[in-house]
Amino acid sequence: MKILIENEIYPIDLLEEVFDDPKFYKQNGLEGTITSVGYYHSFEKNSLVFMLPKVFMAENKETVFDCSKEELVDLIDNESVKHKTQYNWVRQLSIHFYNSLTEFRKRYNQTSIIHNSETFELNTNLGDKEYSFLDLLLSFVNFYKKNKQQILFKHIEFVSNQAKKPKWEKTIRKSMPIVTNGKTPIYVEITNKKKIINTEEELLTYFFSILNHLNKEHKLNLKIDKSFSFITGKLFDNLCQNGSVKLRKIKHRYFNDTLKRMYVLCEMYFAQFDKSSGKRKREDFLAISNYNLVFEDMVDKLFSDKLNTLEVDGITIDKLKNNDDGKIIDHIYDYKSLIDTSNIFYIGDSKYYKSDSTAGKVSKYKQFTYAKNVIQFNIDLLNKKGQQHLGNLRYRDKLTEGYNISPNFFIYGYIDDIDNYDNHVIKKKGKPVPSYHFQERLFDRDTLFVHQYKINFLYVLKAYTHFNEFEIQVFRDEVKNRFRKHFLKFFNNQEACGFEFYESNLKTEDYQTFVEENFKKLNGKCFCTIDNKLLLAKHNDDNELDTVLQYFQKIDKLK
Repeated sequence: MKILIENEIYPIDLLEEVFDDPKFYKQNGLEGTITSVGYYHSFEKNSLVFMLPKVFMAENKETVFDCSKEELVDLIDNESVKHKTQYNWVRQLSIHFYNSLTEFRKRYNQTSIIHNSETFELNTNLGDKEYSFLDLLLSFVNFYKKNKQQILFKHIEFVSNQAKKPKWEKTIRKSMPIVTNGKTPIYVEITNKKKIINTEEELLTYFFSILNHLNKEHKLNLKIDKSFSFITGKLFDNLCQNGSVKLRKIKHRYFNDTLKRMYVLCEMYFAQFDKSSGKRKREDFLAISNYNLVFEDMVDKLFSDKLNTLEVDGITIDKLKNNDDGKIIDHIYDYKSLIDTSNIFYIGDSKYYKSDSTAGKVSKYKQFTYAKNVIQFNIDLLNKKGQQHLGNLRYRDKLTEGYNISPNFFIYGYIDDIDNYDNHVIKKKGKPVPSYHFQERLFDRDTLFVHQYKINFLYVLKAYTHFNEFEIQVFRDEVKNRFRKHFLKFFNNQEACGFEFYESNLKTEDYQTFVEENFKKLNGKCFCTIDNKLLLAKHNDDNELDTVLQYFQKIDKLK
């Protein structure tokens, strides 16, 4: 097994050694750059390759596995490390990574992440109902782990049935028994006067010969009971060539479900070498050239997937995700407002970079555009159908003409611990990114703050294929609450956000007269909440509110 990383440069000799053609890398002289993310297997070269996403690279040109990319290539084939427990991550990572690609393959025609006009290539030569070599390898491993005790019992039973008139003296002298938990010896090789060939043992021999071969070739580190017979070396190569014929001769001997499943696995394996089969392939692969779409869909399934076809207070979420100007919002969900009991849309954007990288100016400007599109959509709906159609969603206050605070966030994938698949470890990353037309006007539609977070990429990878609806909902509830608390903590820190908050002590019926008389001073700085509280956000550098502050009292903190 070879492990390569997207966008990294490798010697062209290495790439030609494992790939049958150069569609997964771009050659430049004696070097080549990996351009895809995915899985590849060559039957002719007997090579199994994983092209991992660039998130597995750190900024110091080391991988997140504490080794260089050159060391990672052959790390699994290195005899000195293949049995060490600290490299158990390899099989777990390969399974989750491959499953994520197959899940995206099922979903990408339906996912709202991808726009119809967007061009990308999910590269595969596998049909919808076809299996890859890796599917088959994992099936052999899983089948053996789940059924090894039952198979061993069948094997012992088969051997026992062969014994007619056993010679126990010679058996005890020449063979070693298996000792059970009750310390009872069981002899699997019995010397007898007349041996009866049990043809059912042929299937076990074929199965364990294949399993033994896979175990050695791909460093699976399986412990296979030595009492089974193996066909190895050139005899195994010959078996692969005529295995399909041999299997057909014993096809109708099996009625036990375990043996029948074993037969099917062997049949699928030998079919790869059947020259008479028109389905025989030189290679199989599943790869994508722009993996950012896979990452976005993985995160979206966690944050807002099932909401895409729902309506929230009359608004179709799918319409909000796919804007009229062609922009596609990665993640959007409705949750509690930061200043009252209404709801507001939280807007997120996935960032697919190396583990230590952050968004640039273009990404930040795009996010501000996404937020403004959502605000405009709601305002258009408000103007056409009124506040009753928006229900509990509150974007603009008619009295003050102020706008509710619209929470935005970036979410990056990162890897700190290669064994951690069970904790999202969401952390704040850098400082919030501000955007405004008038710095002192918080309740203005152009004033936005984008918070930045990083999430454990391995957790997202596992959740994409393993989490049920309940587990996803638990995640959503926790993260929505956590993000809101982070936003509140930011706005309650005057030094960080630059604002302090006040609540009016006027009577509700006096709000309109007060706002109209002081509209120029209060424009974009005041907002009347859904529960009729008149709030004022005063910027640290704003000296124009001294005459109106007497009608307000300072708020300790937003809740």
